[in-house]
Amino acid sequence: MKNNGKIAIVTGAFGFAGANLTEHLLDYGYKVYAIGRKGSSHNERFSESESLKKVLIDMDDYDKVAGYIDEEDIRSAGAIALFHLSWGGQRDDFDTQRRNIDGSLKFLDSAKEIKDKCLKSKNMDVSVRVVGIGSQAEYGVKDGLITEDLSLEPFSAYGSCKAAAYYLMESKARILGIDFIWGRIFSLIGKYEPSGRMLPDVVRKLAAGEAVNLSSCEQYWDYLDAGDAADAIIALFEKGLTGEVYNIANGDYDRLMNFVERAAKYVGAKDDLISYGNRANPFVSLAVSSEKIKKDTGWEPKVSFEESIQYYR
Repeated sequence: MKNNGKIAIVTGAFGFAGANLTEHLLDYGYKVYAIGRKGSSHNERFSESESLKKVLIDMDDYDKVAGYIDEEDIRSAGAIALFHLSWGGQRDDFDTQRRNIDGSLKFLDSAKEIKDKCLKSKNMDVSVRVVGIGSQAEYGVKDGLITEDLSLEPFSAYGSCKAAAYYLMESKARILGIDFIWGRIFSLIGKYEPSGRMLPDVVRKLAAGEAVNLSSCEQYWDYLDAGDAADAIIALFEKGLTGEVYNIANGDYDRLMNFVERAAKYVGAKDDLISYGNRANPFVSLAVSSEKIKKDTGWEPKVSFEESIQYYR
């Protein structure tokens, strides 16, 4: 599709959520600067073209992103979206998690430089906005419905540093005069999902006639197709309110056990292949509200659970 004057700069562009976002941005006519980590095998998911340019740098160099954006794109763009999805390290790898915060703040320096270049080139009407992507892990363990106004009580280094990145990026963006929105992703499934995660592994085992041993699966869970999440993230850039936080979730939550049994039915597995055990510890239950993003942007999920898990077969 021909570029429509919208430029997207995506960190983590070749990962699970990022690859879905990159695909959807291209479909909607954005020119995409896809920022990936040097040496990652996922970088081959996309080929360079007139509409997609690869930028392979580490998070330590995110303050240099503006230098990779073509000056003509900056002069002629009607809108420039900076989507920050990149994040590395294990959940309790404290050193790496802290470095993620530094890289996130450096990305805002590039956003400011890009905005200044727009002004210097007399492109005064361009919309420059940053959408940062956080996680449900920021909330920690909650009873009842999870809404955006709840206090953050993370219990892992990952969740704590995501929360810290939100607070620091929001403050720095305000100081720099950059429009900033934060979206918290819950449980994504579907295309590009890596192996080793609970649902794809369960589906593949059941499809092969193998037994699976799970926790009690009593907790509520909210699964959202990664393509639907991509549309939600784009909607935040186009229609979200500056300074706001949004849950990126389906909103149609259910007991995890019911999702497992729907998956078993989809692949034609026998019920006796599934064994349930003790409650998970910590017992994280995700009964989440997605009403805010739906109200402010008009976004709605479209892909069913069964359509999402077709990618696991």
